[in-house]
Amino acid sequence: MADSEADVIVIKKYANRRLYNTAKSSYVTLDDLAVMVREGQDFVVKDAKSGDDITRSVLAQIIFEEESKGQNLLPVKFLRQLIGLYGDSLEGLVPGYLEASMESFTKNQDNMREQINSVMGQNPVMANMESLTRGNMEWMENAVKMFSPFPAATSAPISEPEPNGNEELDALKQQLAAMQDQISKLADKS
Repeated sequence: MADSEADVIVIKKYANRRLYNTAKSSYVTLDDLAVMVREGQDFVVKDAKSGDDITRSVLAQIIFEEESKGQNLLPVKFLRQLIGLYGDSLEGLVPGYLEASMESFTKNQDNMREQINSVMGQNPVMANMESLTRGNMEWMENAVKMFSPFPAATSAPISEPEPNGNEELDALKQQLAAMQDQISKLADKS
């Protein structure tokens, strides 16, 4: 993200719903803004008439658009729990907690990608990625349960994700060796 306010791109939203990138002097779409987010470009969206900062609602709109296209990153259960937190006594803690959780999640994902790429090059085995992703999603759901206003949802202990060490690397190597053996056996049968 940007280091200073000078690096922040201003996007103006007009009454006709058009978005204007003042840095490039051109109109942009929500898809363009999504690309900017993925590229780490910092921007703020302002209402062209009032000057109000409407970045949060535009980012939420981008998420809604992505979800409606089939990019289902937000499980229904998570969305229900999040909605349940509005008006709760812990409501003020949720934004900071979610932000810290996502930073931790992103860091964990980067570490996993590095380990997988070092073991298997640029072609990771999908089964291993699904397993790792499932583990991260369970950790995130546990984090959300901690703030749930329903007592039953908070009964499960929340644990920090285990650091990825040599054990996980050894397990990945064993799985890769087992799959190579299976491929060899299948090749011999044909």
